[in-house]
Amino acid sequence: MGLRDPFYGVRIGDLKKIVKKVKKNHELAMRLYATGNTDAMYLAGLIADETRMSKQDLQKWIKDAYWYMLSEVAVADVAAETPYWNDPAKEWMGSEREMIACAGWGTYSSAISIRPNEELDFTEISGLLDVVERSIYSAPNRIRYDMNHFVICVGSYIPELSEKAKRVVESIGKASVDMAGTKVPFAPEYIARVIDRGNLGKKRKIARY
Repeated sequence: MGLRDPFYGVRIGDLKKIVKKVKKNHELAMRLYATGNTDAMYLAGLIADETRMSKQDLQKWIKDAYWYMLSEVAVADVAAETPYWNDPAKEWMGSEREMIACAGWGTYSSAISIRPNEELDFTEISGLLDVVERSIYSAPNRIRYDMNHFVICVGSYIPELSEKAKRVVESIGKASVDMAGTKVPFAPEYIARVIDRGNLGKKRKIARY
């Protein structure tokens, strides 16, 4: 789904300059998201305090996340930093609404990128790789992108599942996603570059950056 009014069209780089000044401000984040202005909603995701974000707050946010930059980034990255990230991730993945399902895959991917592997359920993740292999080409457009990103994250951040992730990407090939001219990461090449640089399993500190 595309960007819709109201919005100002503020560049993300300029929003991040505001973040440096405001830092985490949960009350402001909640007010900004409630405005319905897309720029304000995105900024809210950058300054929200994940330690104060309740499950109810996340459910309110995801209902209004009509655009992929809100669902896959603003909401998903905050959710991934909460201690209960797994519950909304799995719930949202099963949604019939494309943007909510995107948030589920995005949350899980971001969690994989920042959480110690000891906190992750490898059996569950392996099963999700099977889901991607079976269903990526019958999934809606934006979910295909997020499934592709999920496989990249598994292959890049979890050494124990990297080989399976590579087998899955070899099986599904290049993800066919309409990105309006934007290049979709080719999972086999991306994972190979991570390994070649010696960064296999190297985690990020935070999901939001």
